[in-house]
Amino acid sequence: LNCFFIFFSTFSFFFSTYYFAYSPHQLQSDFWYYRFLRSRNAYIKVEHGSETTNPEKQFYQVILFVPIRELHKARERLLRNLKNHPIESNNTQIRIERERIRSEKTVIRRLVLGLMGAAGSKLEKALGDQFPEGERYFGFENFGNTCYCNSVLQALYFCVPFREQLLEYYTSNKSVADSEENLMTCLADLFSQISSQKKKTGVIAPKRFVQRLKKQNELFRSYMHQDAHEFLNYLLNEVVDILEKEAKATTKPERETSSSSSPEKIANGPKAPLANGVHKEPVVTWVHNIFQGILTNETRCLRCETVTARDETFLDLSLDIEQNSSITSCLKNFSSTETLHAEDKFFCDKCCSLQEAQKRMKIKKPPHILVIHLKRFKYMEQLGRYKKLSYRVVFPLELKLSNTVEPYTDVEYSLFAVVVHVGSGPNHGHYVSLVKSHNHWLFFDDENVEMIEESAVQTFFGSSQEYSSNTDHGYILFYESLGPTTK
Repeated sequence: LNCFFIFFSTFSFFFSTYYFAYSPHQLQSDFWYYRFLRSRNAYIKVEHGSETTNPEKQFYQVILFVPIRELHKARERLLRNLKNHPIESNNTQIRIERERIRSEKTVIRRLVLGLMGAAGSKLEKALGDQFPEGERYFGFENFGNTCYCNSVLQALYFCVPFREQLLEYYTSNKSVADSEENLMTCLADLFSQISSQKKKTGVIAPKRFVQRLKKQNELFRSYMHQDAHEFLNYLLNEVVDILEKEAKATTKPERETSSSSSPEKIANGPKAPLANGVHKEPVVTWVHNIFQGILTNETRCLRCETVTARDETFLDLSLDIEQNSSITSCLKNFSSTETLHAEDKFFCDKCCSLQEAQKRMKIKKPPHILVIHLKRFKYMEQLGRYKKLSYRVVFPLELKLSNTVEPYTDVEYSLFAVVVHVGSGPNHGHYVSLVKSHNHWLFFDDENVEMIEESAVQTFFGSSQEYSSNTDHGYILFYESLGPTTK
């Protein structure tokens, strides 16, 4: 009994409500951890037993109720020497795979759920007759620390233009995808698995994709906490590189234009001539068509009033944030006028000298899918480390871009996905995602998928106070244009 109270006091910090009961069964001295998902709460069943050689010691069972967002903290503390063990629920068998920690630094396997039929059936019941025709809602297994990957993949899967293009690519290049594996073919195969499932809900293991990701980039091989935004950037750029290489491999020399032609402009300035005196058309992939926008950096010399403009492309916008602000105000600050003076003077080509100037950044061409990254992790010089900014930043369901140039004035967007960082610091925590699908909002937490009310989205804005128990903060926002972005 003393062992039980020592055990419970150790972990009581993480849990708000508890219940314990006696069980007559005998097990070897292991902790068994069972996770049942119930709405936005879960309960953990922990059985603490004695050696079978000493049956006089009683066996205790404790059931702890905890919000889902606290589960990742509990995993690190509770999981020790887990073994395969089946659990029967009302309508399915939930399988918990084995995790064994051979040393303090080497985690061989994390706890994952093979089947989530109970949670899946609950989602189906919640949607009822409103379950979208042909849609699938599947959670992803977590392979140790892959919540950053799972949350981004869910957002991309429910980015309909991206999903449709990727599945079309997969169908057209199935034979190539089977013979030449890369990160894009693994992603396409994963999306194809989901969309072709007979069941409407469930759990899929993105094992092939994660293995390929770790094989290609050593940054994602460790069990350290990863950054979801870095992963999103890497993934989109990797897909672009693959598509560009494939396009260049099939491009004929006739498509090259002579250098005697009048030079055209591209997003990052005039095309650079090649050594043989020809220009190559830039490859525009379907990823560019979906995510790419163009920024224009305008600098006005305060002496001669000459305006110099430089264009650059982007796949997402990274915005500085302030306490009790909004996405609209962050975008205004992004495009605010900055005066260049003193050591930061601008070299004016017309004046042929350094001059004071004013510069501002505007959106020259907005993308069809606008991805906004909130800079929640800031390096604090006085601390000598990064700190998470838990600032409250309101992100509206409908967004109007005002910092654009003609003819793209007041482009309207609708929010369809949010990647949320859960935790108080940059080097630890958890990622979940919110997704809007067919006018329903869904909450994805690795294997768990559930419906939430639209009003629940605002709980992820952040905290109005520096120290708060709420550590769930919107980190990456996905908006889709409500009108044309090509004119």
